[in-house]
Amino acid sequence: MTWISIGALAVGCYFFKVIGVFAGRGLRLSGVGGEALSHLTPAVLAGLIMVQTFDGGGTLEVGAVTAGVAAGGLAAFVRLPFPVVLVSASAVTALLRLL
Repeated sequence: MTWISIGALAVGCYFFKVIGVFAGRGLRLSGVGGEALSHLTPAVLAGLIMVQTFDGGGTLEVGAVTAGVAAGGLAAFVRLPFPVVLVSASAVTALLRLL
């Protein structure tokens, strides 16, 4: 990708964000629509995390990244502060990659 393409994509993303702010001022979702959107965001994020964690180019890959995500998930489950979650996940991944 060239820098012109990256710049054009950044401008396009910002444009859509600004249009959404202006167009959405008078638009209100119903209770069911708002509830569905509030549940959709974590589901999409979880799906992206799973794809990035286990995708090995078309095959299932279990390795250092998987262990790092598991360590971060465990740290978040026991309600450690977010910086501790990030450091623990990164440290586990880095240590396993060194082996």
